[in-house]
Amino acid sequence: MAEKHFKYIILGGGVAAGYAAREFSKHGLQPGELALISKEAVAPYERPALSKAYLFPEGTARLPGFHTCVGSGGERLLPEWYTEKGIELVLSTEIVKADLFSKSLTSAAGIIFKFDNLIIATGSTVIRLTDFGVKGADAKNIFYLREIDDADKLVEAIKAKKNGKAVVVGGGYIGLELSAALKINNLDVCMVYPEPWCMPRLFTADIAKFYEGYYTNKGIQIIKGTVAVGFGSNDNGEVKEVQLKDGRVLDADIVVVGVGGRPLTTLFKGQVQEEKGGIKTDAFFKTNVPDVYAVGDVATFPMKLYGDIRRVEHVDHARKSAEQAVKAIKASEEGKSIEEYDYLPYFYSRSFDLSWQFYGDNVGDAVVFGDNDPASSSHKFGSYWIKDGKVVGAFLESGTPEENKAIAKVARVQPVAESLDQLSKEGLGFASKI
Repeated sequence: MAEKHFKYIILGGGVAAGYAAREFSKHGLQPGELALISKEAVAPYERPALSKAYLFPEGTARLPGFHTCVGSGGERLLPEWYTEKGIELVLSTEIVKADLFSKSLTSAAGIIFKFDNLIIATGSTVIRLTDFGVKGADAKNIFYLREIDDADKLVEAIKAKKNGKAVVVGGGYIGLELSAALKINNLDVCMVYPEPWCMPRLFTADIAKFYEGYYTNKGIQIIKGTVAVGFGSNDNGEVKEVQLKDGRVLDADIVVVGVGGRPLTTLFKGQVQEEKGGIKTDAFFKTNVPDVYAVGDVATFPMKLYGDIRRVEHVDHARKSAEQAVKAIKASEEGKSIEEYDYLPYFYSRSFDLSWQFYGDNVGDAVVFGDNDPASSSHKFGSYWIKDGKVVGAFLESGTPEENKAIAKVARVQPVAESLDQLSKEGLGFASKI
């Protein structure tokens, strides 16, 4: 059985893996010290592009255009970059067994990869309706979006079902972004989700009201408070209808499902401490196993700003946690110390001509400011969240770079708020004073 040994292994091929590789190269690497192992066939790329420009009918994003680390304004790490840096890029390779205590990973082909230091950057996988035994959920043209292969299949279906009917199951990030992308492709789009409003993990009812109104004005049908319980298919095995719990039946040529993800931690069960669905780490992303680190979606880490521990599924945290882990590894080797991870939660999305950013914590009382009329031409509005008399979170739609920086500062500084009415009246003026 073939065996290879590396000083460092990054397990995973997503955003966090690419940023970790770049950080290692910044600190200096000897050829053959680092391997990046991914089950995907391509070098790490900026995953958010898949639900945005990749699906647009014109001027679409394609590789090699969005390899990491171009998403944060950095150098694009093409496959040749890894070769130049002496990094072994091990693609199309699934690891089926991990023994963290003997420091070995075994691939499906039986190759054993030994490591001195491991960064777990396995990310998340999508939750599938077939997991719940939903009738007909294995029909053709029911799509999930996680990897570039998924996006390619969806693009082909969009071309094949020109001007057809699309049903999007789910009202979160993926649901909102994909509904917009499908509409831009001139499909007849219907969104279905069980919650009382879209994006409930982040949006208040007031914020959601704007987006639901805006999407409706764009011709997207929204059905709330029910779920898909079955799918009908034609003689070719392609989906033709979506059966809803409330009894309605929707015609469909394409179905896209976005009902959440789950962190890929199965390989490490019983070997690492877990909490809140992820692998528990310290402020340097070290696990309880010596020389093993976990970053991105799979890590449950100390949120210094709020004095608790959390797991964050977002590209910004994937990038920053990866860099922090590598810095910690290199500092440990040199007998030095680095500062603890002090993360400010950040989320963003783009669809149609909309673009919002959120910073901080969405807890406590919320107040909306600005013009949140879905029919407005400016649609610039936002929200603050106030807890214990302090502003702890801020959201802004259609902000300028300066305005987005201002709301980020508010969330970090947590200034005292006199009253909800005052915040509502001041709006962005409040942020500009901080």
